Amino acid sequence: MTTLLVRHASLVVTMDDHRREIHDGGLFIRNGFIEKVGLTDELPQTADEILDLSGHIVLPGLINTHHHFYQTLTRAVPAAQDANLFNWLKTLYPIWAGMSSEDIRISTQTALSELALSGCTTASDHLYLFPNGSQLDDEILAAREIGVRLHASRGSMSLGESKGGLPPDRVVQTEDFILKDSQRLIEQYHDPKPGSMIQVVLAPCSPFSVTSDLMRQSAVLARQYGVHLHTHLAETQDEEMFCLEKFGHKPVEYMQTLDWVGNDVWFAHSVHVNHSEMEVYKQTGCGVAHCPSSNMRLASGIAPIMEMLKVGVKVGLGVDGSASNDGSHLLAEVRQAMLLARLNAGLMGASLSGVDAPPLMTARQALEIGTRGSASVLGRTDIGSLEVGKCADFFAINLNRLEFTGALHDPVAAVVFCAPVLVDYTVVGGRFVVKEGVLATIDLPHLVESHNRAARRLLNDA
Repeated sequence: MTTLLVRHASLVVTMDDHRREIHDGGLFIRNGFIEKVGLTDELPQTADEILDLSGHIVLPGLINTHHHFYQTLTRAVPAAQDANLFNWLKTLYPIWAGMSSEDIRISTQTALSELALSGCTTASDHLYLFPNGSQLDDEILAAREIGVRLHASRGSMSLGESKGGLPPDRVVQTEDFILKDSQRLIEQYHDPKPGSMIQVVLAPCSPFSVTSDLMRQSAVLARQYGVHLHTHLAETQDEEMFCLEKFGHKPVEYMQTLDWVGNDVWFAHSVHVNHSEMEVYKQTGCGVAHCPSSNMRLASGIAPIMEMLKVGVKVGLGVDGSASNDGSHLLAEVRQAMLLARLNAGLMGASLSGVDAPPLMTARQALEIGTRGSASVLGRTDIGSLEVGKCADFFAINLNRLEFTGALHDPVAAVVFCAPVLVDYTVVGGRFVVKEGVLATIDLPHLVESHNRAARRLLNDA
């Protein structure tokens, strides 16, 4: 048995049902789970390891509900810098086709390192390209070395250009192989128990890259094994036009025809959804991964997140791929979500004559989307808040730094409103992934060198 005592934190933000914020607080952790939360004086005074966090704020680990780790290899590619989604994809598909198993490993560790340094303790990744013998196994094994919880989405593309899809034929797979490999991965890796480090998700890429039959069969397989389903949906107006022309339905209605709605389903983006479609999400239990930076970068639009929250839709946060965000800083994404929601409220308010302006998203709401909200979207009840019985996943930031000067009257708001920072500690299941601002599980300079070398090769060979 191992124990960790965290004490004397300036503020512990629990994000529990009571939304407690405990001054001079801490946690007592045993074997990766929280045994006690409260004032330092109320906690046991001995443990195998004691962490004094005087001057720090402690928050539940952030949870990333949508990413494409491999895209760290193609950030800011010149030909794709000023393109919308469909043109961006067509530019990058030929580059991604050159990836190897080693590229998947390197990019996974790069993305997870960035995420961990920004306070992320659980990440869902959507890998839908498997060129040159690469597999989802490459990502899963690489993630184990970092120590962040992973929801590994077995993505797929089966509808190539020759059949009316968007991706080139050389990056798609046959549907029989996709389904057999999906079953293999679930049986080999999926762990549904509380505190699990790896869960497998079935995730056909998008309505414009897979067939209706693969969507249906993936849903049947996922429900047979009790795993979740994920895909991109309603991201752009181009996608809406594609679905209307090819399937005779708008994206959300198309998902309903495929039995792709329910508590076990979450969609990335949902930028272009109306009120009745939000009601479908609410009534069926579908979740949404909100990716504000990516939606801005690709000019996709502004997702109506405050409306979704008002309706009662489950909303989590995602950084999205690092070629449409060009970074994996989840705490920065919390800030971006707040600011973009406020911009949208301003735009809506300006268009409503004689009506009070919509409410503004608060810093605490934004943090809640990235913690409790994201946990709900992923179907996890063991993470997302600092409570007895839940996983000991948290991050801590030293408040005595330049970025927070003048803002310590409200440290919670400071973490969101002020310039995003790298964290001082990230702990997953009671184990340090970041300690005193440094990654504790991997040689970061060596990783950066390897990653840059791989990225140069991909661009040069394309």
